[in-house]
Amino acid sequence: MRTTISKRGQTSVPAEILKKYNLKKGSKLYWLDTGKEIKVIPIPEDIIKATYKIAEKEGLYNELMDYREKEKLNGS
Repeated sequence: MRTTISKRGQTSVPAEILKKYNLKKGSKLYWLDTGKEIKVIPIPEDIIKATYKIAEKEGLYNELMDYREKEKLNGS
Protein backbone atom coordinates (compact mmCIF):
# COMPACT_ATOMS: atom_id res chain seq x y z
CA MET A 1 0.00 0.00 0.00
CA ARG A 2 1.18 3.46 -0.80
CA THR A 3 0.40 6.84 0.65
CA THR A 4 1.73 10.30 -0.11
CA ILE A 5 3.18 12.76 2.36
CA SER A 6 1.60 16.22 2.24
CA LYS A 7 3.39 19.58 2.38
CA ARG A 8 2.81 19.59 6.13
CA GLY A 9 4.42 16.15 6.57
CA GLN A 10 1.12 14.33 6.98
CA THR A 11 -0.06 11.10 5.43
CA SER A 12 -3.23 9.04 5.67
CA VAL A 13 -3.58 5.48 6.88
CA PRO A 14 -5.21 3.18 4.31
CA ALA A 15 -8.75 2.06 5.21
CA GLU A 16 -7.71 -1.62 5.20
CA ILE A 17 -5.08 -0.94 7.86
CA LEU A 18 -7.50 1.13 9.96
CA LYS A 19 -10.00 -1.70 9.97
CA LYS A 20 -7.52 -4.55 10.48
CA TYR A 21 -5.88 -2.90 13.51
CA ASN A 22 -9.03 -1.21 14.83
CA LEU A 23 -7.46 2.25 14.52
CA LYS A 24 -9.59 5.33 14.91
CA LYS A 25 -9.30 9.04 15.64
CA GLY A 26 -6.93 9.44 18.58
CA SER A 27 -5.17 6.10 18.12
CA LYS A 28 -1.44 6.29 18.82
CA LEU A 29 1.27 5.09 16.43
CA TYR A 30 4.94 4.50 17.23
CA TRP A 31 7.41 5.28 14.45
CA LEU A 32 10.46 3.04 14.70
CA ASP A 33 13.54 4.06 12.70
CA THR A 34 15.75 0.98 12.38
CA GLY A 35 18.42 2.84 10.44
CA LYS A 36 17.45 0.95 7.29
CA GLU A 37 13.68 1.34 7.29
CA ILE A 38 10.80 2.92 9.15
CA LYS A 39 8.21 0.75 10.85
CA VAL A 40 4.88 2.11 12.08
CA ILE A 41 3.54 0.21 15.08
CA PRO A 42 0.06 0.77 16.51
CA ILE A 43 0.08 1.26 20.28
CA PRO A 44 -2.82 -0.61 21.93
CA GLU A 45 -5.20 1.43 24.10
CA ASP A 46 -4.75 -1.07 26.94
CA ILE A 47 -1.12 -2.15 26.72
CA ILE A 48 -1.39 -4.52 29.71
CA LYS A 49 -4.32 -6.40 28.19
CA ALA A 50 -2.59 -6.58 24.79
CA THR A 51 0.65 -7.84 26.34
CA TYR A 52 -1.21 -10.48 28.35
CA LYS A 53 -2.95 -11.74 25.19
CA ILE A 54 0.38 -11.99 23.35
CA ALA A 55 2.03 -13.82 26.24
CA GLU A 56 -0.93 -16.19 26.54
CA LYS A 57 -0.93 -16.89 22.81
CA GLU A 58 2.79 -17.70 22.87
CA GLY A 59 2.37 -19.95 25.90
CA LEU A 60 4.56 -17.62 27.95
CA TYR A 61 2.00 -17.12 30.69
CA ASN A 62 1.93 -20.83 31.52
CA GLU A 63 5.73 -20.99 31.39
CA LEU A 64 5.96 -18.09 33.83
CA MET A 65 3.48 -19.69 36.22
CA ASP A 66 5.37 -23.01 36.06
CA TYR A 67 8.65 -21.21 36.75
CA ARG A 68 7.16 -19.36 39.74
CA GLU A 69 5.76 -22.60 41.15
CA LYS A 70 9.21 -24.25 40.88
CA GLU A 71 10.77 -21.24 42.64
CA LYS A 72 8.28 -21.61 45.51
CA LEU A 73 9.09 -25.32 45.86
CA ASN A 74 12.85 -24.61 45.87
CA GLY A 75 12.46 -21.85 48.44
CA SER A 76 13.85 -19.15 46.11
